[in-house]
Amino acid sequence: MSNHFEPKLITVLKEGYSKKQFLSDLTAGIIVGIVAIPLAIAFSIASGVKPEQGLFTAVIAGIIVSAFGGSRVQIAGPTGAFIVIIYDIVQKYGYDGLAIATIMAGVILIIMGLARFGSLLKFVPYPLTVGFTSGIAVIIFSSQISDFLGLGIKDLPANFVEKWVVLIEGFSHPDFYSVATGISALLIILLSQRFVPKLPGSLLAIILLTAVVNLMNFPVETIGSRFGNVSSALPAPQFPSFTWSTITSLISPAITIALLGAIESLLSAVVADGMIRTRHKSNMELVAQGAANIVSPLFMGIPATGAIARTATNIRSGGRTPVAGIVHGLVVFFVMLFFGKWASLIPMPVLAAILLVVAYNMSEWRSFIRILSYPKSDVAVMLTTFFLTVLVDLTVAIQIGIILSAFLFIKRMADVSQVTPLTKDLKESEESDEQNLFSTHLPEGVEVFEVYGSLFFGAVDQFSETIRAIEKTSKVFILVTKNLLAIDATGIRALEELHSQMKDQGTKLIISGIHKQPLFAIANSGLLDKIGEDMVFESLDEALAESERIVNRQQKAINTK
Repeated sequence: MSNHFEPKLITVLKEGYSKKQFLSDLTAGIIVGIVAIPLAIAFSIASGVKPEQGLFTAVIAGIIVSAFGGSRVQIAGPTGAFIVIIYDIVQKYGYDGLAIATIMAGVILIIMGLARFGSLLKFVPYPLTVGFTSGIAVIIFSSQISDFLGLGIKDLPANFVEKWVVLIEGFSHPDFYSVATGISALLIILLSQRFVPKLPGSLLAIILLTAVVNLMNFPVETIGSRFGNVSSALPAPQFPSFTWSTITSLISPAITIALLGAIESLLSAVVADGMIRTRHKSNMELVAQGAANIVSPLFMGIPATGAIARTATNIRSGGRTPVAGIVHGLVVFFVMLFFGKWASLIPMPVLAAILLVVAYNMSEWRSFIRILSYPKSDVAVMLTTFFLTVLVDLTVAIQIGIILSAFLFIKRMADVSQVTPLTKDLKESEESDEQNLFSTHLPEGVEVFEVYGSLFFGAVDQFSETIRAIEKTSKVFILVTKNLLAIDATGIRALEELHSQMKDQGTKLIISGIHKQPLFAIANSGLLDKIGEDMVFESLDEALAESERIVNRQQKAINTK
C-alpha cells in the first residue's frame, strides 16, 4: 500500500511516541471529549433523532477517524453542517433511510479516497462553501427559536417561510422560564469564552442550569419530558432494513452527505495543518471518514465528519497525535455510560442556546459580507447557494451551486482564450526603423495567427469564427501556440477543421511553439500525422523560415510553367 494510505497513527508510532506526548494527548482528549458531549446531544436533537444517537456517533466516528485517518489531530463526530440534510431524510424516510444514506455516503467517501480525489476537493469554490454554510446557519437558528423562547410549538413546518409564519404567530406568548433559562445559557457560554476560554462554556451552561431548573422545579421542557429516558449504552450492531427503491431515492442525499463530509473534514484538516505546521493525507482522511460513516449507522449513529471547532480545541489543549482523538471518543463513551441517565434532565432552552451559538459561528457573516464586493459571478454563486439552501433544499443548493460555478469558470476561461492575427504587426515591425523582432522576414502570402489560453469547448466558437475570416489567397498559415496551455477534444476537432480548410485552399499549415499537453493530444488523435511532424517548429523564426522556403518553391513551380 502506498504511503499515501498509511494512517497518521502508524506514522506517529513509527516516529516514536513518548510518555510526555501521551500525557499531553490524554489531557487534550479528556477536554475535547467533554466539549463534544453537549454538542453531540444538541446536534442529534436538532437533526430529528434521539439525543443519544449523537453520542453514539461521537464515540464510533471519533475513534475510527483518529485511528485510521490522515490527520494527526482531527476530531470527528456529528456536526452542524449535517443537521439540515439529516432532518430532511429522517422526515421523509425515517431513521432506516438515514442509516442507508449514511452507509452509501461512506462507500462514496472511500471510493473518493482510493481514487485520490482528496486534492480535487480544493477546487470547490469559496463562495459556494460560504453560501451553503451560511444557509445552514440560518436554518439552525430558525429551528431553535421555539425551544429558546418556550413557544411550545410541537411540529414546526419544514418549509422555511411556513416555519417563520408559525414562529411569528407564537411570539405573542413566550414562556418566561424558558426565555430566562435560554438567555442565562447564552450568557454563560459567551462569558466563559471571554474570561475562561479553557472551560467548555456549553457544558458549564448545561451543568449549572440543569441543576437550577430541576432544584427550583421550574416548568421548563427538558430532554426527558420530550424524548423520555436517554439510553446510556451502545446498542448492539444492526444493519438497517431497506428496499431497492429506497436506495435509488437516497442516491442524491447520500452524495450530498459525502460531499459535505469530505469538504468539512478536509477543510478542518487544512486548518489544523496551519495551526501545528504539518501536512495531512487527504485521501487517507477520506477513507477513514468513509469507514466511520459505514460503521456509525450500525450502532444507531448519524453522519459524521471532521469538526473544525473541536479539532481546534484539541490542538489548543495540547493534542498532537491521533491518540488524543481516540481518548476523546473513549471519554464520551464512559461519560455516556456512567452519567448518560442524567441527560434527560437537560433543559431544552439550554440546548437551543448552544445551537444558536453554533449557528452564529457557522454563519461566516463577515465572509458573506466581504464576498458581496467580489466579482458578480462569485456573488451570484454565493447568493444562489444560500437562498436554495434556505428556501429549497441543501442537496439542490450544492448541485446547482457546483453547476453554476462550473459554467462561470468555463465562461471565464473562454473570455481569456482568444485568437489574434499577427500578420499586420509583423509587417509593421519590418517596415519600422526599430530592430525587427524576428530574424526572418514575413513573406508575401503568409498569414500568422496566435492562440492564447485554452482551446476547449467553451472557446472554440471564437477560434472558428476567426479562422473563417482568413484570406483564401494565403499560401502558408502559421498558428503560433506558445501561449496555448491546453486543448480538449473539441479544440482538436477545431484544429482538424482548420487543417481541412487549409488543405482545400491549397494552403500549408505550420504550427510553432506548441507545449507538451497540446502536442501530446494532437499526436494521440492522429492530427499530427496529417499536419506532418516536419511542419511543427519550436519557434516562430523557424516557422517563418520554413514558410519562406515553401513560398519560394511555389513561386519557382509557377515560373517553370
